Amino acid sequence: MKCEFLIYRFDPEKGGNPRYQSYTVEAEPTEKILDCLNRIRWEQDASLAFRASCAHGICGSDAMLINGNIALSCQKLVRDFKTGNNFVIEPLPLFRVIKDLVVDLEPFFEKYRAIRPYLINNEPPPDMERLQSPEEQATFEPALRCILCASCTAACPINRADPAYLGPAALLRAFRYLFDSRDMDTGSRLSDLDQPSGVWGCKTMRWCTDVCPKGIPVTRCLTKIKSAIRQRGKERKAETLYL
Repeated sequence: MKCEFLIYRFDPEKGGNPRYQSYTVEAEPTEKILDCLNRIRWEQDASLAFRASCAHGICGSDAMLINGNIALSCQKLVRDFKTGNNFVIEPLPLFRVIKDLVVDLEPFFEKYRAIRPYLINNEPPPDMERLQSPEEQATFEPALRCILCASCTAACPINRADPAYLGPAALLRAFRYLFDSRDMDTGSRLSDLDQPSGVWGCKTMRWCTDVCPKGIPVTRCLTKIKSAIRQRGKERKAETLYL
């Protein structure tokens, strides 16, 4: 079948005026949107810029707007859209466009790094490994599926209104370490997130959960962080009253 692709184009070296360019591609209904984009770049227009790597929904690099919906182009098939054989392809919203469908993700990773995305444990390292039961690991298992595609952050309306807000992806990674039984910096992590631009910036709109290509219950995880902060506040208040 013939598919019509209307693709957002932007090249700062050629005047920097955004435009849309139309391409026609022969594609099977079972082919991926990424397959079509590759065919356009290989056979029609080598100047078209977009990110892609594994092509199997693992690397998360090809997140973009497809017919107004945030998705990974390697996960969506031609037949998945009600628009038939017509597609509008645009860059991931929220972020500055570098060229065509490529956006600047440095602000995204800056917030990711701000939550200290690594295990903090000051105890002497064991001879083999820090053990953890399956039940303990299951507590934060959903967050392990995150591929840092930035879809949830791009979809979040709070990120658009408040540039200082950490965003769902960074908060989800914070959740991963907060509830890891091997991490010893829970109190400090909770204090860092107990801010208007931290977890309280989340208004539970669920847009992050809706667009997650890995089906992670992002909103539910952030709610658990809020509950942990409230519980910590109650415990500290009780300690003060006891003293």
